[in-house]
Amino acid sequence: MFQGTGSDVGKSVLCAGVIRTLVKRGHRVLPFKPQNMSNNAAVTADGGEIGRAQALQARAANVPASVHMNPVLLKPQGDRTAQIVVQGKVYAQADGRSYLNRKAELWPFVAESYARLKADADFVIVEGAGSPAEVNLRANDIANMGFATRADVPVVLVGDINRGGVIASLVGTSVLLEPEELAMIVGYVINKFRGDVSLFDDGLKIITQRTGWQSFGVLPFLSEVARLPAEDAVVLDDPQAETGEIVIAVPLLKQIANFDDFDPLKQEPGVRLVFVPPGQTLPTEAALVILPGSKATISDLKFLRAQGWDVDLVAHLRRGGRVLGICGGYQMLGRSIADPQGVEGAAETVEGLGLLAVDTVLAGAKTLTETDGFERSTGEAVRGYEMHVGDTQGEDTARPLLRLSGHHDGAVSADDRIAGCYLHGLFASDAFRAAYLSQLTGRNMAVRNYEAGVDTALDALAAGIEQHLDVDGLIKAAR
Repeated sequence: MFQGTGSDVGKSVLCAGVIRTLVKRGHRVLPFKPQNMSNNAAVTADGGEIGRAQALQARAANVPASVHMNPVLLKPQGDRTAQIVVQGKVYAQADGRSYLNRKAELWPFVAESYARLKADADFVIVEGAGSPAEVNLRANDIANMGFATRADVPVVLVGDINRGGVIASLVGTSVLLEPEELAMIVGYVINKFRGDVSLFDDGLKIITQRTGWQSFGVLPFLSEVARLPAEDAVVLDDPQAETGEIVIAVPLLKQIANFDDFDPLKQEPGVRLVFVPPGQTLPTEAALVILPGSKATISDLKFLRAQGWDVDLVAHLRRGGRVLGICGGYQMLGRSIADPQGVEGAAETVEGLGLLAVDTVLAGAKTLTETDGFERSTGEAVRGYEMHVGDTQGEDTARPLLRLSGHHDGAVSADDRIAGCYLHGLFASDAFRAAYLSQLTGRNMAVRNYEAGVDTALDALAAGIEQHLDVDGLIKAAR
């Protein structure tokens, strides 16, 4: 089990890399994360949803993603509430305090899922959540040491040197853990080192002297990691690219979901993808504005209006720009959104942006399915997944954006400049991405092979781990 000294220390990517490393050595490996909190989710082969990181780790293992790889997924719906997804299906909604009291009832699901994976693999690589030093959350913990001690899983602690204070983070963690928790730790890894690794030799000695833990090595900052899909919203705080002839703007909704939809665009040299933070206007030079998915569509529609982005969208269209909505963003583009059963919050009906002649009702079973088909205007193949509650109908659906397996999806305005759909992963299809960007520029655009780039990055990560970490030592430490 890889636990971190904090969030975003690189646990998810490190686990994916270790998985690919062990697979290359000929082992059958499966990923596992007992509890995850993310609005970036993926549809699994067995018809549920899990955190995007575990889907990437399944890809690293060359196996289909399963709901048992992430049995508890928390999807924030506001500052204080989250939807609880258990073994791929919606289980309940809870605020932070009530969830703390419910963790104990979730342990049987976690234990069952872990047992299933353990029986089917040479190695299960387990990812922790946050930090084991969050001792205020120790009661009924299922995410870190609470899982490790009950499941008897050895722990490797991961520290991120790139953010500074890594010695204090590791040593401080050791001070806060209970004796039975300390007994689970077999060593540590330093992640994201820049420069001459030998300069940290004394740092390793100090950490080992203070904690008694062995070092499994120092992993340098690997640029290839940038080509892997991100799960944590903290990546949205990264500086935006300053070059690229095509400017595409994405307003940062408060409950933005599945923002990895934009990774393929972000990696294109000809595209400047701008995540617009609250309080800033949408860039006037944008050729395209994309309204992203949301875990709380009505709440985020109100948030969008509070930023004045609805006014910016009208001005953008007057300048000849295009607008695309994906999932929740598609719902916002319509005339109305009704939530009669309070699926995402208070039961209410609100006025939409009115840019598409459609209306949405948030009701019924949640759609979770992988699918493929064609985009109407380019004729290019697309594939991805649907993950939404609700049904959208109206005059503009007579011009669907997509023709998918068994049904049409989305709507397009009469002038072809406003469109929306429910399909996540739309831009991962290279041929469609090239054709769509070509429409925006009026000339042929060459694009990268996105999917091949993900696998190349996983292989490069595995090579870096083989070179810089004690993989044999990690294998020996596993039970």
